[in-house]
Order: sequence, then C-alpha cells, then structure tokens
Amino acid sequence: MDVSVTLWVLTILGLSALIAVDFFIGRKPHDVSIKEAGIWTIVWIVLAALFGLGLLVFGGGQPAGEFFAGYITEKSLSVDNLFVFVLIMAKFAVPSQYQQRVLLVGVLVALVLRTIFIAAGAAIIANFSWVFYLFGAFLIWTAWKLIQEARADEEDEEFEENKLLKAAERRFGVADRYHGTKLWIEENGKRVMTPMLVVMLAIGTTDVLFALDSIPAIFGLTQDPYIVFTANAFALMGLRQLYFLIGGLLKKLVHLSYGLSIILGFIGVKLVLHALHESGVHVPEISIPVSLGVICSVLIVTTITSLRASRKQTEAEAGGGPEGNPQKHDIDV
Repeated sequence: MDVSVTLWVLTILGLSALIAVDFFIGRKPHDVSIKEAGIWTIVWIVLAALFGLGLLVFGGGQPAGEFFAGYITEKSLSVDNLFVFVLIMAKFAVPSQYQQRVLLVGVLVALVLRTIFIAAGAAIIANFSWVFYLFGAFLIWTAWKLIQEARADEEDEEFEENKLLKAAERRFGVADRYHGTKLWIEENGKRVMTPMLVVMLAIGTTDVLFALDSIPAIFGLTQDPYIVFTANAFALMGLRQLYFLIGGLLKKLVHLSYGLSIILGFIGVKLVLHALHESGVHVPEISIPVSLGVICSVLIVTTITSLRASRKQTEAEAGGGPEGNPQKHDIDV
C-alpha cells in the first residue's frame, strides 16, 4: 500500500487528537465503572472498524484484510498483557482512582516504544528478507514456551521489576507514598520520583517484552509499516478501558495462553512459508482471509472452552469437590 507523507501526518494527528480527547475525559482521577469502560471499549472498537472500512474503500480488500487480521491479533495478544498489568497494579498498590491515569500514560509510553520497534522491523525486512526465518522460528519457539507456562499453572506469579526500573529507583529515589497524580516531589531537599511515575514506567517498559512477539507476529500478516502501526495503535489505545471491563474475567480465561500459542505458532509457520517462497522455493502461502479465519476461530473456541472450564471449577468448589462431596482439610490443633 502506497502511503504518502501527508497521509502519515494526518493519521498521527488524528490518533493524537483521539488520545487527547480520551485524556481530557479521564483527566480527573476516579474509579472507572463497568459502564464507562464498556462504552469506551465499544467506541475504540468502532473507530478501528471504521478505519478498516476506510482502508477497504480507498485501498482495497488486501490492506483492509491485513489491518483487521493484524488488529485482532494485536488485540488478543494485548489481553495477555492485562494479566501482567494486574500484577503491576498489585505490586505497587496503586489506588483504584489512579489506575486509569497510570494505564493511560503507560500505554502511551508503550505505543512510542512499539513505534520504534516497528520502524526498526520495517527497515530490517526491507533489506534482509531472510529475517522472516528468524521471526518465524522465534514465534514458534514463543508458542511452545506459552504452552509450557500454561501447563505449569503458576498461580503465585509475581511481577519483578526490570533492570531499567531498578536503576531509575537507585538513581533518583522513590517517595514512600503516592502524592495524587504528581510524578516528582521534593523530599528532604531532594527531587525524587513518586510511586505513580514508577508504575507508569513499569507498565510502559514491560510492554516492550510483549512487543518482542507481537511485532514479529503482525509482520507475519503484513509487511506494510502503515498497517502495522495503525493496528498496534488501535489495539493499544483501547487497552485501558478493556482492563477495567474484563479485569474480573481474566482469571476465567484459563485457556487463553493455549489459544495465543496456537495463533503465534500458526503465524510462525506462515512466516517460514513466506520466507521459503521469497527464496524461490515453491510452497503454498497462507492467505490473509485464511489467517483471519484461523485467528478468529481460535479466539472464539478458546473463550468458550475457558468459560466452560471456569464454570465447572466453580461448581466443583461450591459442591466441595469434583464429585460434590466435602473435601478433607488438614486442621492444626
């Protein structure tokens, strides 16, 4: 898809305006209700759908199909991010009324960092077609790793600060409590960070780890930097509202990791086939409609099986065990 500099500028300005509106509406710290989160989640999904339809009208079916496949993939992978966001919020004991501000700024940091990743990825792909082999192999390895982690069923998982955060805390120091939405304060004559700034950096920089699989994944669906960028932008900008909307449902998506591993593995195979095709080997390539169908089917099946498994587990716990009989417990006397 041939995208002019003017269209790039207009797109970035348009996205910036939407972000500004979102920030203005949620500028006052408050507890986000399910209704508010639901309305804004729908708004962002509708905006993404309208953008995709615009690509269909002005660019044709190929760019539109690539955008929707990329958007759905990035959206599904971003849901996995929410599990870590929950851990981060708990780790830093973020007051509920400040969580929406933390997520907004954290997601903006993530978007900037991902843009850098996308630019680097596009430049590498343009000059080194063999990188598709590496991307494909990495996604297949990531898919296997996700399955292993899902089978491990680590319920006591805790968030660990990365080296960047630890270095920043040592260099600047951190206040012992929150000071509203302030990011810096004067404490004992020294300028120090507040926990608010630390948790924002944690959200933003942790997303870089997720970008390591999500960026290669979307490049497996399209090599158009414009579509890669816009799909990521729309998926991330609706993430804040999605956090509050399905926060309570995350624990019920017990099969999500399996679904994501299938999607990443599928795209990894698609990348390897594409690399072979680019090398002159006659192999079948997976089309965008097929990719879109597989991704949607996997997500639907994963959601249904997750909810069923969660319901059975709840019923078993309510009945005292799988057979409905009271379970024995050890009692210290």
